[in-house]
Amino acid sequence: VQLQASGGGLVQAGGSLKLSCAASGGGFRGYVMGWFRQAPGKEREFVAGISRSGGRTYYLDSVKGRFTCSRDNAQNTVYLQMNSLRPEDTAVYYCAAGLALNDYVSSESTRYRDWGLGTQVTVSS
Repeated sequence: VQLQASGGGLVQAGGSLKLSCAASGGGFRGYVMGWFRQAPGKEREFVAGISRSGGRTYYLDSVKGRFTCSRDNAQNTVYLQMNSLRPEDTAVYYCAAGLALNDYVSSESTRYRDWGLGTQVTVSS
């Protein structure tokens, strides 16, 4: 599946952004979806993940209560609503798709096969 992330930008601390990731190529509803981010000089880290139906979501501890991951299988799109943004949330955000046994949502990047190009999120203090 091909993925295209959008919605990044520059926002002040405390603000909000909503990222979208549109999938093409078919079979979207068969993929577990994840959001990852990578800040300069740091390793890529898992931010959020969602099961195939959207019934289960998982988050990095530092974003729990602030970020919400959702998906619309009819629109082949996964979203990441980010509220109360902090300067430490600044990173390139990537969406990824994985074919997981038993609909398991992993936080490991190696479990995801297809990746979008990423969208920059910058939070100013």
